[in-house]
Amino acid sequence: MAKHTGKVFCVGRNKTGTTSIEQALGSLGYRFSVQNQGERLLDDWIRRDFRRIVELARGADAGQDIPYSLPYTYQALDEAFPGSKFILTLRDSPEQWYDSLVRFHSQLMKTGERRPGAADLKKLNYLSPGWLYRAQCAVYGVDDEHLYDPDIYMRHYAVHAYNVTEYFRFRPGQLLVLNLSDPEAMQQLCGFLGIEFGGQGMPHLNRSM
Repeated sequence: MAKHTGKVFCVGRNKTGTTSIEQALGSLGYRFSVQNQGERLLDDWIRRDFRRIVELARGADAGQDIPYSLPYTYQALDEAFPGSKFILTLRDSPEQWYDSLVRFHSQLMKTGERRPGAADLKKLNYLSPGWLYRAQCAVYGVDDEHLYDPDIYMRHYAVHAYNVTEYFRFRPGQLLVLNLSDPEAMQQLCGFLGIEFGGQGMPHLNRSM
């Protein structure tokens, strides 16, 4: 099996091991688009305008996190780059993913054990003031009252996983569903990409999150 030389997109939600996937794919020779350039296209995604997202992807071998991890983006990329490979990273459960996401945001905003609130997100200056707040509202459909509502977030996580797997249901060679806690995760990744597995382990970054 020859090495896959087309595009590779990680479409798992943030906090499912996407940073580790980026490092793993980088070690296999794939070049990623710059993450904050993709995040700056959030408003394009909100409008479902994928033209600049496609152009960003065109200049690299692979992509992960926003906007690649968001609903609808994988359909646009699949159409723009036929034959691309997609990786859906998952955690052991929606609960584990949700806890990791909230813990990461709490650390980012230094709220300690307290779950961040709308005021915390609105004053955070990442990319631009309030960017993370707008992202939460746009992606999860929440408002100030329902920010980090566990039922809403975990349902979104589950629906996203279902929609991705359903979209590629009859094209299994294009989608790898991967849990990075699986001891054979790196071997599965190499096999999916047609790369000889040399016994290397999957990197695990941000393990505490």
